[in-house]
Amino acid sequence: MNNARIAQYSPGRGLVSLAGLVALLTVLALTSAVHSASGAKPTADKPTIVLVHGAWADSSGWSDVVRRLQKRGYNVLAPATPLRSLASDAAYLASFLAQTSGPIVLAGHSYGGAVITNAAAGNPNVKALVYVNGFAPDVGEDTLQLAGADSLIPSSIEFKGIPPFGPNDVDVYIKKANFNETFAGDLPEKLTDVLWATQRPVALAAGAGGTTATAWRTIPSWYLLARQDKTITPTAQRMMATRAGSTIVEIDSAHLSMLSHPNAVVDLIETAASVAG
Repeated sequence: MNNARIAQYSPGRGLVSLAGLVALLTVLALTSAVHSASGAKPTADKPTIVLVHGAWADSSGWSDVVRRLQKRGYNVLAPATPLRSLASDAAYLASFLAQTSGPIVLAGHSYGGAVITNAAAGNPNVKALVYVNGFAPDVGEDTLQLAGADSLIPSSIEFKGIPPFGPNDVDVYIKKANFNETFAGDLPEKLTDVLWATQRPVALAAGAGGTTATAWRTIPSWYLLARQDKTITPTAQRMMATRAGSTIVEIDSAHLSMLSHPNAVVDLIETAASVAG
């Protein structure tokens, strides 16, 4: 513990000295003060923020957003989405939410928007939905049909069959040559090279799965619309957000807005949280 020396009990030497005990308590007090100063503790009057990632990503993509929300005193959870099928991903999240007490603000990026749309329906603890340039499908719709006519996704993906080649075992990746332009146009290449190498594939079945419930019909929603998005086109985003009756905030961002514009994402989530406490 830095340069502090902590007295210990040793047979034959007796109990720690009073001076040693005082030194130990002082170190512990200082350590506690440092931790307290590093960020605000979650408060009971604030909702829990649950962040849901999309395809070709994992929960680490929310890291900058998580840190900022924690500093503002929120309890934040970012579960890993299996990315196997819309039905199973939504069931997984619904179970996670059922084990999360108190009011919840639920945010989803990209494919994660479709997951929260299905998973939150009927859960009275979910007080607000936040779509971060995400899919907000209606019943019967799948994400493949909602990306927009000018989306670069169809020309940017490749398929890899993983034994035993079941319907959920055909994985979809974004090709390296297309990753920057399609997925992360406003991030530095040294970062996008890492994001490409570590991308989590989404099963083909996930994109083709139909929506069975629409939480945005009964839960207030907010939508961060990315005007430079080439994965889900701005036109497609605007259509879904308008149809859902979402409060729309537009920013000049590519698809990974939680990485390139974390403050904008946090501000919108906090706005939604103000009605969900």
